[in-house]
Amino acid sequence: MKDEKEKTLTFSINDKKNETKSVLLTVYAALSEKGYDPINQIVGYLLSEDPTYITNHKNARSLIRKVDRDELLNMLVKEYLGVE
Repeated sequence: MKDEKEKTLTFSINDKKNETKSVLLTVYAALSEKGYDPINQIVGYLLSEDPTYITNHKNARSLIRKVDRDELLNMLVKEYLGVE
């Protein structure tokens, strides 16, 4: 049996993309539940980097701050344009 230290970990861009999408969906749902327009709030956060645009409900503010804003913008533009 291999020692846990000898196992090779793998990293996939798709895993990061899925994790980011999960965070965005959670934040979107939390904002909706609190009665905010989630798109406007998320855009406000992305433009200003001011976390107060995001509610603390369901730990959404903390979650979105774990996602690198520049990487998120990069992913969103690529997805919108349909390019990799």
